[in-house]
Amino acid sequence: MSKLLAALVATLFATVSVSSFAAKHMAAEAAKPAEAKMEAKKDEMKDKKEMKKDAKDAKKAVKKDEMKKEDKKEMKKEEAKK
Repeated sequence: MSKLLAALVATLFATVSVSSFAAKHMAAEAAKPAEAKMEAKKDEMKDKKEMKKDAKDAKKAVKKDEMKKEDKKEMKKEEAKK
């Protein structure tokens, strides 16, 4: 009887051990997609920042072009007055 009880306890211990290792493994696998999502969000935020920066640079370039056009117009007016 004691041998049967020892075998049952050993089987129970092995089953609990295996299931705990499996649970840890499953938790680690579940965490990987979350990390990938965070990386994707970071990349997306970087892209948005770059797009905003590019838009600002484009606006500045347009303003510079407009200023140059205004300067050219003023120069033409001054030349016409002479």
